[in-house]
Amino acid sequence: MSTPHNPLELLDRYLQAVRFWLPRTDRQEDLLAELGEDLRSQIEEKETELGHPLSRDEMAAILKRCGSPMVVASRFGPKRYLIGPALYPIYTFVLKMVLFWILVPVFVFILGPVNLANSPGKWGLAMANTIGQLWSGLFIAAGIITLVFAILERTHTIAAMECKWDPLRLPPVRKQERKPSFGRTVSELIFAVFGLIWLLLLPYYPFLILGPAAIILKAAPIWHTFYVPILLLNVLTILRPSMILARPQWSWFPPAGELVQSVLTLILLNFIFNAAGPTPGGNWQPFVVLTDAAAGSAQYVKVAAIVNVSILVCLACSWMGLCIAIVIHLWQLLRYVRNRVLGGGQPASLLVH
Repeated sequence: MSTPHNPLELLDRYLQAVRFWLPRTDRQEDLLAELGEDLRSQIEEKETELGHPLSRDEMAAILKRCGSPMVVASRFGPKRYLIGPALYPIYTFVLKMVLFWILVPVFVFILGPVNLANSPGKWGLAMANTIGQLWSGLFIAAGIITLVFAILERTHTIAAMECKWDPLRLPPVRKQERKPSFGRTVSELIFAVFGLIWLLLLPYYPFLILGPAAIILKAAPIWHTFYVPILLLNVLTILRPSMILARPQWSWFPPAGELVQSVLTLILLNFIFNAAGPTPGGNWQPFVVLTDAAAGSAQYVKVAAIVNVSILVCLACSWMGLCIAIVIHLWQLLRYVRNRVLGGGQPASLLVH
């Protein structure tokens, strides 16, 4: 990584690194601004003392004396006993990474399918077994991580880390992430309304989904059972952006609404899979069947079989995608709760003196 030509860029990189470890509170920006003013005051005093602008090495010396970003940010948090404030931000970061980005996908995409294979057709039993194993795995992983960090706290590892960090190796400044725009929410609402209209027209105009194949194919009876639940789920898709537009001050609603919608869609998919099979003979119920005009044609039977397999594969991929989406939405909701409910802070003036 190339070194910055402007020494003041090092200050922006330092503040960005402190922001990463700070507790997510409403006072985060104020604390960073106060810390930045305090550091700039020290820089101006040093420049006045030396009689020239600071070089990058002189700037790095001031930042190093202030402390590493992780240690500086840790002084905002409440006092911890088992794991001290210096290690606590790293502990929570590692804990969340392991629990939500490693353990949950492993159980969803490995143990979940294994349990389903051991209990074919029994979605409820497979899900209960997977949740039980996931619960035990989460507790074991959390216990091991906590034990490791407690040992690090008792061995004063953080003191050695404090001596080795280098301000010149801070990452470059990144642009702040933007919130979803008003136009995006309106677009979601428009597409959801068109989707509902499309679903309402499907029973009368199968060409809208099958295209020219509507001459030889039609929806199987399984879709008659799930047509109304699919409509109701689409209505929920309309209500979610409508509520975001009507109540923009409800900052908790977007992640919560997306999580609920994904969970309900996954439940509906599970019911569809359970109704479709496999039967005791190992066969799946068809998703499309031949029309009366095409019945009896061996060539059309092969076409229907290909379409049924394609639909099954698409539903399976959708199921996997929804599992990933639920993990992401749950992470976003928990982060919101942490930022808004559990956050706390102290004045930034405690950091640099």
